[in-house]
Amino acid sequence: MVDCSERVHPGARLRALLQQGTVVAPGAFNALVARAVARAGFSACYISGGATANVGGYPDIGLLTLTEMTRTIREISDASGLPVIADADTGFGEAADAVRTVVEYERAGAAALHIEDQVFPKRCGHLDGKEVVPAAAMADKVAAMAAHRLSKDFVIVARTDAKAIEGMEGTIRRANLYREAGADVIFPEGLANAAEFREFAQASPGYSLANMTEFGKTEHLGVEEFSALGYSIVIYPLSMMRLAMHAVEEGLAALKQNGSLESMVGQMQTRKDLYELLNYTPGVEWSHPRDRS
Repeated sequence: MVDCSERVHPGARLRALLQQGTVVAPGAFNALVARAVARAGFSACYISGGATANVGGYPDIGLLTLTEMTRTIREISDASGLPVIADADTGFGEAADAVRTVVEYERAGAAALHIEDQVFPKRCGHLDGKEVVPAAAMADKVAAMAAHRLSKDFVIVARTDAKAIEGMEGTIRRANLYREAGADVIFPEGLANAAEFREFAQASPGYSLANMTEFGKTEHLGVEEFSALGYSIVIYPLSMMRLAMHAVEEGLAALKQNGSLESMVGQMQTRKDLYELLNYTPGVEWSHPRDRS
C-alpha cells in the first residue's frame, strides 16, 4: 500500500494530483479507515478536526490540541500512504502559533492543512452564530505559515467562513486577499448551491476546495458537478464516521433487544477481510508498510 522506493514530499504528490483533475478526499477518522480509503482506490484522504474531536468524545469547538492532531496525522499518513489534507481549525492560536502548526503538521506527514478565519472558540462551519476575525489578521497568519513551511511543496489551504456574516462579496474579497498572502487553495465554507459555488470560483480564480458534508447548508452535489464548477478538491469530512456510527447504533440496539448479535453477522466485516485490510497473515511476521521497500 505504501511505496517506500520514493520519498517524494506528500505535498508534491498532492500538487501533481491537482494538475490531473479534481481530487476526492474522503474523511478518515482513524488509521484503519485510512487504509480502507486507500484500498478503495482514492488518491488522497482528509482528516477532519470535527471528526477527530467527536471520536474523542468532544464536540467540534476547538478543544483538540496540536499534539492530538499531529498524532492522528502521523497514524493516518503512515497507514494509508496517501497525501493527507488535515484540518488545523484556527491554527491553535495567533500567527506565531500557526507557524508552529504548519511545521508540526508537515513533520507529522501531512501534505496540506487548512486554517480558518473564525473567532476562537470556533463552531462547525455549517452552524449559525459564527464570527470571523478581521481579514487582515487572517492574511497575516496565512503569510506567516507560507513563509515558514519546511518545504515549498507543502500545501496551505485558507478557509473562510464569511459567507453567513459578510455574504458572497465578503467571501470573495477575503479569498482573494488570502491568495495574495500565500494560500495555495481557498476553501469557501457554507456555500448553499451550485450557483454560489460557480459564482465564487469565477470571482476567485485558482485552486478551490469544496466541502460536501451531509446535514449542512450545502445541497448535495456530485464530484463531476464540483469539477465542472471549477473545484480542485472535494472533501467528505464526516461521511465515513456517520456511516460507521449508524451501524454501531444499530448493532447496539440489536444486542440490547435480542441478547445476541447473530442477526447482524452478515453486516459485519469478517476476520478475513480485516486481516486483508491490515495486510496481515496469521503465523507470518508482520512489518509496517513503510519498512517494506
